[in-house]
Amino acid sequence: MEEKNNMTSEMEQSEQSQQEEVVEEVFAEEQAEDHQNEQSTPLNEENQESTDSSKVVELETKLEEAENRYLRLQADFDNFRRRSRLDLEASAKYRAQSLVTDLLPAIDNFERAMQMETDNEQAKSLLKGMDMIYQSLLDALKKEGVEQIESVGQEFDPHRHQAVMQDNDENYGSNIVVAELQKGYILKDRVIRPSMVKVNQ
Repeated sequence: MEEKNNMTSEMEQSEQSQQEEVVEEVFAEEQAEDHQNEQSTPLNEENQESTDSSKVVELETKLEEAENRYLRLQADFDNFRRRSRLDLEASAKYRAQSLVTDLLPAIDNFERAMQMETDNEQAKSLLKGMDMIYQSLLDALKKEGVEQIESVGQEFDPHRHQAVMQDNDENYGSNIVVAELQKGYILKDRVIRPSMVKVNQ
C-alpha cells in the first residue's frame, strides 16, 4: 500500500514538474515576444514618421504647383480683360475711320471742282453751293475728331507726310514742305491718310 502511495506521489510530482516546465517555456516565449515587440516598435514608428514627412513634402509641392497655376491663370485673365477693354476703347474711338476713308475721295473731288475759275454767274452760284456742301462735310468730320494735317511750311514728318517730289527753293530751309499736292487727314491721334507733299532739299 505504501508503494502505491509512493508511486502516486511520484507521478504527481512528475506531472507538477512538467507543468512547471511548460509554464516556464510559455513565460519565456512571452518575454521573448515582448522583447521583440519592444525592439520593432521604434523601427515602425521611425518608418511611420518617414512616410508621414514624405507625404507632407509631396502635398506641399502639389499645393505650390496649384497656387502657381492659379496665379498664371489670374494673370492671363487680367491681360485678356485689359486687352478687351483697350480693343473696345479703340473701337469706340476710331468708329468713324471707315466712313472717313470712304468720304475722302469725294472731298478731294469737291476741292478740285471749287478750284475752277469762271465768269458765268450760274457757274459761280453752283460753286458756292458746292462750297457750302464741302464745308458741311468738313464740319461733320470735325465733330468726329477728323482734322486736316498741316503741311506747307512744316518740317517733313514721315509719319504724317508722303514725299513725292523734291524742290530746291532758297526761301525754305532744308527738309521743309514747300507744297501740298493732296491733303492729309488725321482722326484724333491716328493718321487716316498722309499728305502728299513736295519737300525742299
